[in-house]
Amino acid sequence: MNLRVSRERVSLILGGPQGAGVETTGAVLTRALARRGYGVIADREYYSNITGRHSYIHICVSSKSLPRSLRYPAEILAAMDAETVFTHIDDVGDKGFVVYDTGIKARRLDEIPSLEDTTKNRIRESLQKLGVEPMVKNVLEYMKNSRGIEAVGVDFSDVLRTLMAKHRIDPKRASRYVSSILVSAIAVLLGLDKEAVEWSLTAQFPGREEIVLQNMEILELIRERMAGYEGVVALEKPVNKPGKLMVVTGNDVVAMGKIVGGLRYQSYYPITPAADESFVIERYEYSEMDGTPIGPIIVMQTEDEIAAIASAIGAALTGARSATATSGPGFDLMVEGLSWAGANEVPVVITYYQRGGPSTGQPTRGSQSDLFNAIFAGHGEFVRVVISSGDHEEAFYDAIEAFNIAEKYQVPVIHLIDKFLANTIKTMIPPDLARLKIERGLLSSGGSNYKRFELSHPISPRALLGTPGTVMWYTGDEHDEFGHIVEDPENRVAMYSKRMEKNGLILRELPPDMKAVLYGASDPDYLIVGWGSVKGVALDAVEALSHEGLKTAYLNIKLLWPFPVEEVSRILSLIPLERIVAVEHSYGVQIAELIAMATRIRIRKTITKFTGRPITLDELHQALKKVFIEGVDRVVLKHGA
Repeated sequence: MNLRVSRERVSLILGGPQGAGVETTGAVLTRALARRGYGVIADREYYSNITGRHSYIHICVSSKSLPRSLRYPAEILAAMDAETVFTHIDDVGDKGFVVYDTGIKARRLDEIPSLEDTTKNRIRESLQKLGVEPMVKNVLEYMKNSRGIEAVGVDFSDVLRTLMAKHRIDPKRASRYVSSILVSAIAVLLGLDKEAVEWSLTAQFPGREEIVLQNMEILELIRERMAGYEGVVALEKPVNKPGKLMVVTGNDVVAMGKIVGGLRYQSYYPITPAADESFVIERYEYSEMDGTPIGPIIVMQTEDEIAAIASAIGAALTGARSATATSGPGFDLMVEGLSWAGANEVPVVITYYQRGGPSTGQPTRGSQSDLFNAIFAGHGEFVRVVISSGDHEEAFYDAIEAFNIAEKYQVPVIHLIDKFLANTIKTMIPPDLARLKIERGLLSSGGSNYKRFELSHPISPRALLGTPGTVMWYTGDEHDEFGHIVEDPENRVAMYSKRMEKNGLILRELPPDMKAVLYGASDPDYLIVGWGSVKGVALDAVEALSHEGLKTAYLNIKLLWPFPVEEVSRILSLIPLERIVAVEHSYGVQIAELIAMATRIRIRKTITKFTGRPITLDELHQALKKVFIEGVDRVVLKHGA
């Protein structure tokens, strides 16, 4: 058996069939670890089907910090099925542990119907080169002999039979408890105490004491069967307990930010991964906090995305803080409405969750390839603001700031996120509510001669639909100050210019931390440029390179449009171009193209990953050294099942 070593950081992979409770397993473990003061980040990867295909949670736990990125290899692989073992053969580090069901030892690769033929052939060819027969038993032996990985077998059926006999559980329901076996086995390996697990289960299943009791009995059964393994991958005690921690997904924090920011109307048509945000908001439509109503908030599932954007625009015109949430295919349908909002200076927010394209593409995988779509979609020219969030903390504050910008400048705002942030669970220090501010912009009481699109300033006083004694007109055509359709050329120039001049106003007035932020060395020798969810792994890579003597910084671009030319140009001009690299989840690394278009500075070195899986620290670290030390111009990353 491997020797017990207390560790500062541990990585785990929990895998099984979609619909078998993998997500619940990750949620219970994440919450239990947070209960003990550990920092956790956990990414959920899954296929676009309801049940059956391989799903897994990749978790990184730290005793000294709140983790910002994932990393390989993992110390523990916990497998519900044979497919998980075959899929993650190379993801476990030396002297790691594999928890598996002894009932799958004889399972062969060719007997797994849920594996795609392409993946199955790739695994088979890899095993053939190693001289390993494609059977679970042989794979586990290879892992032990080649890397000292210990296989910890548990008879899942025996555990479930014991539970069924005691509680008379219907055999059809017993399989639901397989996820409990994984939770228990990992808790044993980590030395996680009973109280933390029970507290997390109670939070997961509120008011269902019987289920909590049965899960705790499984924990005791697993402790008996894994005697001798208690704490073999124990974490060090947390150095500094940060007090209260939130355990949230990106969808959660965006929903929370919108609610705190005064959201009153949210529309959506169900689409992955955006829909979860609306589901969270629905739970608080008529809630109270300390006796004070949070809302009311109306959440409307519309018949399609066209109706979603149209209804959100209508709500915004009445003065409600209004938003819609969607992903790439849904946004495509919203574009005509977006253009209408631009022409009529409507303060509406679109929360845009990127996923793999084109077309349906990879609907449950991540991407950053919709950058240009968010910035340039629409006919004609009109002002829109596109902001991005790099982590859960930013996402909360940005969800509020999106409303402020929309109303202050009377423009549509696109809050650009991606699947990685949306579906990642993270421990997070609760937001500082003292930082929050609400800016509703220039409002008007209207009147008998009210000019909705008054030309005296780029920002016209905004009266709300329904204001007593006030009539106003909105049209998709060009219009005069009142909103009447007018095609006169002089009016066209005046009205068009009034709208477009907002770009300069926005760039002058937005604070620096909403434009582009430099992290790391203030006078770096090397620079990483990126946006969105690249932030966390880039910051960890900056630290790793700095420890190796490479003074590095990360430029996080938050305001994607209008582009902060002055701020970005100033930073890029300080460093030789051969020492700057752009990192992005897209084939074309669109941020480099956007920078070239806006600043005429062309970043020629790129690191890209477009498999739909997140960039991990180990692969980015190595890629950066290839670029900075070996002089490689382009690195394509591929790791991840």
